[in-house]
Amino acid sequence: MDITLHEDQTFDNIDFSEKKLSKKEYTGCTFINCNFTKADISQFDFLDCIFKGCNLSLAIMENTGLKNIRFTDCKLTGIDFSRCSNFLFAVSFENSPLDYSSFFQKKMKKTVFNGCSIKDADFTETDLSMANFKNCDLMNAAFVGSVLEKTDFRTARNYAFDPEMNKIKKAKFSYPGVTGLLLKYDIEIE
Repeated sequence: MDITLHEDQTFDNIDFSEKKLSKKEYTGCTFINCNFTKADISQFDFLDCIFKGCNLSLAIMENTGLKNIRFTDCKLTGIDFSRCSNFLFAVSFENSPLDYSSFFQKKMKKTVFNGCSIKDADFTETDLSMANFKNCDLMNAAFVGSVLEKTDFRTARNYAFDPEMNKIKKAKFSYPGVTGLLLKYDIEIE
């Protein structure tokens, strides 16, 4: 299959939704208000790219390379990031809904989630060491067997997980959010 390479280009208001696209590589590109809803971008490779105001909901990302990618004001609902390539996987998210997405077994050390809705997301067995959930809503997000060492939850809300089923050494919490770590004990906190 031929590979098309794009470098340092800006793509604005392009509709890629529900299309099977040919394998492409993007380096240093910016995507603004593009629609990737249900698009199959499997085998694509993105390096040092920025996505602003894009809709990638339910996009198919089988073995997609996301290397140093920044998502700002993007809709990323229902994406299975666990299917993305692990090679140099590095992402950051700002003001982007990630509800119903999966990060199962991803290595996401130092990842920044800023102002995101991450409801019902799956972080099972994910390495989130030194990650930061700034002002994020983690309602019903699953953390089981996750590495949360030095992870910052101080401004996050609605998280609830069992500390005994995750590695949380030196993780940062604040009140009242930290009460989500005690739910399994069915106690009353005043």
